[in-house]
Amino acid sequence: NFPLQTSAEPPPQWVDLRQWKYLSRGLADGTPILRILISVVYSVVCAVGLVGNLLVFFLMRLRQGRKRSSVNVFIINLAVTDFQFVLTLPFWAVDTALDFSWPFGNAMCKIILSITVMNMYASVFFLTAMSVTRYLSVASALKKKGHRRSRCVKWVCTVLWVAATLATAPTAIFSTVTVVAGEQLCLLKFPEGYDWLALYHMQKIVIAFIIPMLMVSVNYLMLLRFVRRRSMDSSNPNRRSRVTRSIAIVVLSFFCCWMPNHAITFWGVLVKFNVVNWDKAYYMVHTYVFPVTVCLAHVNSCLNPVLYCLMRPEIRKMLSGLFWRVSPASFSKSCTTRSFTQGETQGSRPSGHWREQTVHHSP
Repeated sequence: NFPLQTSAEPPPQWVDLRQWKYLSRGLADGTPILRILISVVYSVVCAVGLVGNLLVFFLMRLRQGRKRSSVNVFIINLAVTDFQFVLTLPFWAVDTALDFSWPFGNAMCKIILSITVMNMYASVFFLTAMSVTRYLSVASALKKKGHRRSRCVKWVCTVLWVAATLATAPTAIFSTVTVVAGEQLCLLKFPEGYDWLALYHMQKIVIAFIIPMLMVSVNYLMLLRFVRRRSMDSSNPNRRSRVTRSIAIVVLSFFCCWMPNHAITFWGVLVKFNVVNWDKAYYMVHTYVFPVTVCLAHVNSCLNPVLYCLMRPEIRKMLSGLFWRVSPASFSKSCTTRSFTQGETQGSRPSGHWREQTVHHSP
């Protein structure tokens, strides 16, 4: 019901950028290549994330059979959140390709948007819990209380899932399909009269980025200090450098994947509270840069299996052993099949010839 505009004027209170791009004729008409590119990125992230997280499930199941670990429990829950998250990406890929026109109905809008947001919170919560657990497992003497600690970890996981669900409540309540300029958009529609959208974004920035980033950084810095002190006592600089490198990669990946998205979101909060003015620069950044930051945040679901599972030496050793255990069998079977075929084709050769070939090629 809003008139189409071309000036960089601020939208009404309940309107977010998906609606406003129709009102101002921004992303709707100007960037089909960007929309197609984002849809392709979503599809690639979905495929890679599915394979990576399924591999984590398989490897963690093998490892849990050998040794139960608190960190492994968090890794499994993290893989669950990332797996559920990447399952929503095909819907967002279609939505983006159709210029944010939602074709799946109101119920799926609520379900997909709520699952997306809930797993964003859960993923960040489990990353934070892993940083705390890693420090405690290394720096404390709790290893003798394995049974009690494993039971405590299960309760922690339950609390984190409940917290993620509660943080998602505004999304589940206010998400809906709204008709704007003749198009059906899946978005958040807040009541008028309050800065609901700004408060919603502030909740996401504080709970899903600032607090977790501080906790992850503090815990890994304390862990690094502890390892360095032990390394100086034991004269083992290789271990210190390896731990330093892995911690730097984990913290930087989390920061680089999420900071651009939250920074632009915070800019939008400042505009909503009239701290800074709505101008052309703000509009252009939201139209062209913000979708790229969303893709970057989604890529984090592909990086998590690599950073928190496949980078661990024991997991890489297990995966390598599994690969070489499967490969010789497949190679032997293919050689046997190929040699048998050659024996059938070349009928002039004696029947024992392909048997000799098979024995020769078998490991």
